[in-house]
Amino acid sequence: THTHTHTHTHTHTLVVSEEPVWRDPFYNGSVIKERGAVVLRLAKSWFRIGSLEILTRTGELDVLRTLLDFVIKEHFKSIATNDPDKYVVFFSRVLNETAHLIAHWMSVGFAHGVCNTDNFSLLSITFDYGPFGFMESYDPNFVPNTSDDEGRYSIGAQANVGLFNLQKLLEALKPLLTSDQLSQSLQILREYPQIYHQRFHELFKAKLGFLGNEEKDSYVIAFLLKLMEDTGADFTMTFRQLSEVTLSRLQKGSFAPSLWALSDLSSSHKHFRDFVQLYLQRLLMIISDSDEERQHRMQG
Repeated sequence: THTHTHTHTHTHTLVVSEEPVWRDPFYNGSVIKERGAVVLRLAKSWFRIGSLEILTRTGELDVLRTLLDFVIKEHFKSIATNDPDKYVVFFSRVLNETAHLIAHWMSVGFAHGVCNTDNFSLLSITFDYGPFGFMESYDPNFVPNTSDDEGRYSIGAQANVGLFNLQKLLEALKPLLTSDQLSQSLQILREYPQIYHQRFHELFKAKLGFLGNEEKDSYVIAFLLKLMEDTGADFTMTFRQLSEVTLSRLQKGSFAPSLWALSDLSSSHKHFRDFVQLYLQRLLMIISDSDEERQHRMQG
């Protein structure tokens, strides 16, 4: 399925006010005076799951159908407008691309911050991210939003929140579906975890330089992430430095000062050597692979 995972909103202009406004930037009661601002952001579309939800909730089913038909005609040109199952196909497309989008977020350590249905695009693009953040130390409970006290939108919760939002999308579509179409859509919804995990698996295999498929690939990925979680390893730099180190240097376990993330991981976790052995075994299965080819592949 084609994905739009790299598409996002762009800040186009910023207008700053002459008059000051009072703000509580850290939500801790420390109010400061600063200039107000209006940001103009652009995206291919601002229609989101919530755009459909509100119409179903208020019983405006004619408007719901009109809006859906417009979105499909405008943004899902491969779906035939006269297809009697077009809403099922639409739901399947949004589900696939949402799963791929969140897997991409996870592959770069991106935490959206506010993953409600009003901030999830029908085009599966990253938009309306407010207090977002990129994870530094690997931590599935990382929360960039200081007002998210319960960690509802922690980085590790994003895939499940995506599933919850897609359930809400299906509820919004339900009045327009026949019983058979609803049954088909429920089956599509059940496939979300597999679609997400498959894409997550592919992305992390690429980050580790793997080619082909081996039975233990998932285990190797999970092993490394567990070591990183236990030690609070730097997410970006650990993978970056694995793409820079030679296999012989990795085998010896002696790292240059520039490879500090690998050095820290090596010295702080007793099972790092076990991971390295598994990792080397896997890479050596790739016929005629060189350090240069692997490094180029991992950095591409």
